[in-house]
Amino acid sequence: MAALPRVRLRGLMAIPEPAGELAAQRAPHRALRELFDALRAQGLALDTLSMGMSADLEAAILEGSTLVRVGSAIFGARG
Repeated sequence: MAALPRVRLRGLMAIPEPAGELAAQRAPHRALRELFDALRAQGLALDTLSMGMSADLEAAILEGSTLVRVGSAIFGARG
């Protein structure tokens, strides 16, 4: 993606599988942050790490998310 001339790669986004406990929630968020950090260390100008939703936003924030999605916390579950 980063090599495409008309595409500006801003960052990474992930929606991990649901997990009940904070430690289990943090693991996939940590893995994505580590990949994000590695790509930045290689010279990619990434500024967005989008991970975390209403059910796991605390874990995502603890692992460095710059963008969380909280729709169900505001609007309720989809029906």
